[in-house]
Amino acid sequence: MKERTQRAGQALAASLVFVAMLLAAFSLWTAIPLSWVYIASKLSETQFPSGGPYAIVAVGIVASILVVAWLIGRLNNLYIRITGTNRLAPIRPSWLKSMRDTAPMPSSVTVVEAVLMASVMLAALALTLWFFFLAGSPLPDQ
Repeated sequence: MKERTQRAGQALAASLVFVAMLLAAFSLWTAIPLSWVYIASKLSETQFPSGGPYAIVAVGIVASILVVAWLIGRLNNLYIRITGTNRLAPIRPSWLKSMRDTAPMPSSVTVVEAVLMASVMLAALALTLWFFFLAGSPLPDQ
């Protein structure tokens, strides 16, 4: 019973770390660029600023991405300590297996790769939804 509870706790902890990694990776494509553009817009006094706000955006985005990449690396190390591996378990439905199937090959996708791929897909989905449903027309009403 104690071992089962411990495995459930490890699975929950690994899932929480995975979600934290996913949120951090998703912020690379959404929160970080939007935040720095917002900050620069508040620092600019005109609609046609000089190079200052643009430099703030560029330096801020790069610095923030480096910090978040470091954080994702630390979370990946924590995930490895919790689970003992950096690979995701392969999921193959039994109906896809041949009766003469060889032993399953280890998954070649690491947790960080899966997190980054998922964050890119979520960001693309968010952009698509925003573009078609929330952005509105850039043309003036006539």
